[in-house]
Amino acid sequence: MAVYTDIDDAALALLLAEYALGQPLAFKGIAEGVQNSNFLLETTTGRYILTVFEKGVKTDDLPFFMGMMSHLAEKGFPAPLPVPAKDGAALRKIHGKTCVIATFLNGMSPRRPTAEQCRLLGAGLARFHSALSDFRMRRPNDLSIEAWPKLFAGREAEADGFMQGLAGQVSGDLDFLKANWPRTLPGGSIHADMFPDNTFFLDGQLSGVIDFYFACNDFLAYDLAICLNAWAFERRGEYNLTKGRAMMQGYESVRRLEPRERDALPILARGAAMRFFLTRLVDWASTPADALVRPHNPMDFAERLGFHRQAKGVEDYGG
Repeated sequence: MAVYTDIDDAALALLLAEYALGQPLAFKGIAEGVQNSNFLLETTTGRYILTVFEKGVKTDDLPFFMGMMSHLAEKGFPAPLPVPAKDGAALRKIHGKTCVIATFLNGMSPRRPTAEQCRLLGAGLARFHSALSDFRMRRPNDLSIEAWPKLFAGREAEADGFMQGLAGQVSGDLDFLKANWPRTLPGGSIHADMFPDNTFFLDGQLSGVIDFYFACNDFLAYDLAICLNAWAFERRGEYNLTKGRAMMQGYESVRRLEPRERDALPILARGAAMRFFLTRLVDWASTPADALVRPHNPMDFAERLGFHRQAKGVEDYGG
């Protein structure tokens, strides 16, 4: 999340006139993340999140995201529910940009996830996949393996600016991934960005998952690989086998991985690290200087790529 669009009182009043949400009591920007503008909105009927979609989100993809959140909420999964306006439609316009108001979820995002939180997240991810097993809308993953060489093209010097020789390592990774990426694995709807700051915990339980704007269709095990990258590495770059094992056990307490998924996990984890290294490399140079957000350092995932190059099998991840 981030703030790129400024909303004054007059614009907010015009937007709220389209809803039956009562009068505004508080309104402030949320300075986290890198993609959309987000605001905490409190009215006389409750607390909500207003999201303004910026250039990184395609308008044609929004019905998929809204449909996924609604489907999950209806299944009892802790996802925000888009709030319909008086005409029944959830998507609106403000300052010429598409926006949505969604329900507020209680809880705190973990700064340093514990092994128990990793276990709960793994089980929650499997429940997420299960709840979406009958979700019929589809969106291709436009940040999967076909996109990675295009993201890296022309950025070799930027990579070497972070660490001499990094561009060569990344090029080698891209070649390896292209040659070894699995062709057929169980697939479905995935979140594709379930990082700690996109989750909430309350009273020892997973209480919310937010930020669905990278969600798509892909291998289910790829979603788990993303979460292992996001949750099981420590700040100095070392992989925490206890956390990884807890996450995988949590996931398999709800949905058992097939043998071919377990075999593919190291390559999927390496690909997930590549995806986030590249998008962070792009964001590092393109985030506006006046945005209330700090772009993430791509070197965090360059270090994780180094771990994945050495991994021999699923056992290295706690499986």
